[in-house]
Amino acid sequence: MRLSVTSADVSPFYVLQIAFMTLTLFPIRLFFAAFMMLLAWPFAFVAAMGRTGKELEQPMSWWRKFFDITLKVIMRTMWFAGGFHWVTVKGRQALPAEASILTLAPHSSYFDAIPVTMTMASIVMKAESKDIPVWGTLINYIRPVFVSRSDQDSRKKTVEEIRRRAHSNGMWPQVMIFPEGTCTNRSCLITFKPGAFIPGVPVQPVVLRYPNKMFLPIYTPSEEEKRNPALYASNVRHVMANLKPEKLEKELKQFSESAKKRNGEKINLQEFAEYLSLPVMEKLEDLFALFDEKEESVIDLREYVIALSVVCRPSKTLETIQLAFEMYQSETDKTIVEEELAVILKTALGVSELNVTDLFRAIDEEEKGKITYVDFDRFAALNPHFAEMFLYPNMMDSEPCADSCPVTAPNGFCTDFTPEDMEEYHKEQKKLN
Repeated sequence: MRLSVTSADVSPFYVLQIAFMTLTLFPIRLFFAAFMMLLAWPFAFVAAMGRTGKELEQPMSWWRKFFDITLKVIMRTMWFAGGFHWVTVKGRQALPAEASILTLAPHSSYFDAIPVTMTMASIVMKAESKDIPVWGTLINYIRPVFVSRSDQDSRKKTVEEIRRRAHSNGMWPQVMIFPEGTCTNRSCLITFKPGAFIPGVPVQPVVLRYPNKMFLPIYTPSEEEKRNPALYASNVRHVMANLKPEKLEKELKQFSESAKKRNGEKINLQEFAEYLSLPVMEKLEDLFALFDEKEESVIDLREYVIALSVVCRPSKTLETIQLAFEMYQSETDKTIVEEELAVILKTALGVSELNVTDLFRAIDEEEKGKITYVDFDRFAALNPHFAEMFLYPNMMDSEPCADSCPVTAPNGFCTDFTPEDMEEYHKEQKKLN
């Protein structure tokens, strides 16, 4: 829901109230917050004096604990002066030995630093920040991972440092990372960067919800997620976005059953809106246009369900294809023909044209002119790189997907395949020509 405020909604009294508070209360709050930051400086300076790496192997001394608690109280008072009177925390923060990395989202403003000051966890920051008066001393106290813009290898060094701390068995303070990598408007969680997940250790997701923050249970990666940081990042993002797998599967099943009943009968924009229980609006029209390639003002609902499954389950391509088979297959022998396989793979891969003739013939060994999902699944298991062999044969000679991906997906599709990869491929082809 979007709430718009017009000038008619703001009363003259409210405007006077804002003006009065700006001239009276705001300067007091600003002064008090600045005073708290200045007060924290000597405590941070003394607490960081003479600190060595060997001290991490031993429990924190009593006087450092005193300074640490004092700093947390001072910074909490600073936020109180800034208007954050009550911060509700749900869940329990894991110990460094349990989860060495905390992933926070959504990231929307400088106020997201509140969890940092409440936990004194390390963060990833620009190296230039340590030279800022007062602020730099506070930053150095939490032992951040510094990133240098002038160093070309800085990104690689940052990843290695995070990995080193993550595998220290809890000796280093936890590293707090915003995996989105940028600020958003908090309406959704954008794709997570894989940096926080490259070490392959358990992480604790932390959801920021003004006025609350929530520590979710520790997320321990599977062996497949350890090998594939992009998959690990995607699954943690789903957990933080409250996308429950069982609920998602149920809803996709309902969508597919509804689409299957139409038996290929196409629908117009108004019917599409009714199907989604949404009003006809600009964004819905744009979505409708994605599937109306021939501009006939009608779409096949099955293509929408396939695309929805790809978006919701990006790492489960074979399950998406199985769902598509169930919608397209005949009721009698559960088979599909070549044209239907082309539509399924074209929609799943998000391309406008795709030649599947060679792939279909390879699967259809008995030359029946039709295949079942069992046939497709058996072929995919025997030929894990079938996408490279039959769908992108030209790429095999120049830059195979398996060489460009950190881990080759078990379904034959490249897990990190992006439009940028295709762009680089075309550039390389031009050079060769």
